[in-house]
Amino acid sequence: MIEFNLIQLGLVGIGAYLLGSVPFGLVMARLFNLGDLRSIGSGNIGATNVLRTGHKLAAFLTLVLDAGKGAIAVLVARALFGDLAAQVAGGAAFLGHCYPVFIGFKGGKGVATFLGTLLALAWPAGIAACATWAIVAALFRISSLSALIAAVLSPVFVAILGYPQTAVVTVILAALIFNRHHANIKRLLSGTEPKIGQKS
Repeated sequence: MIEFNLIQLGLVGIGAYLLGSVPFGLVMARLFNLGDLRSIGSGNIGATNVLRTGHKLAAFLTLVLDAGKGAIAVLVARALFGDLAAQVAGGAAFLGHCYPVFIGFKGGKGVATFLGTLLALAWPAGIAACATWAIVAALFRISSLSALIAAVLSPVFVAILGYPQTAVVTVILAALIFNRHHANIKRLLSGTEPKIGQKS
């Protein structure tokens, strides 16, 4: 039985990772003829960099789809196999976005996928994290700062809103968010981080 459960979790992880690996930013850039996203702005495949092309609809769709793949992975895994599988699926989808097999393991920074995953795992904490991102973004107009503050507060939201079972995966993903933003942190400290929508 334990072996069967491990096989289940392994299959869930593989499926979620492959879903997370779909580079929707590149798909939207191709769909809207925006050029190679990896040679634009920061070179990132996420919604913030898509927005640097000036195409708001493409950026919005990228945001929704990147968040959606994390949420869908969690919801399907939970419906089929329960909460532990849901957490594995969320983590695997996040890793797929950051290190996608389809484009040489060079992916995005995972913010939208993280928020979508958190919304599906613990929706009150997810809403609190999204609200935090939005408030910081409105005040400072810096996407990376918004992401970092939302990430660092997410484990707190999970704890105080009654979802202790998701604490470990939330802490791990939040730490990975910081790791993926190391260059942004340096620019934030030096005052050179670009603002939302700013073309570079």
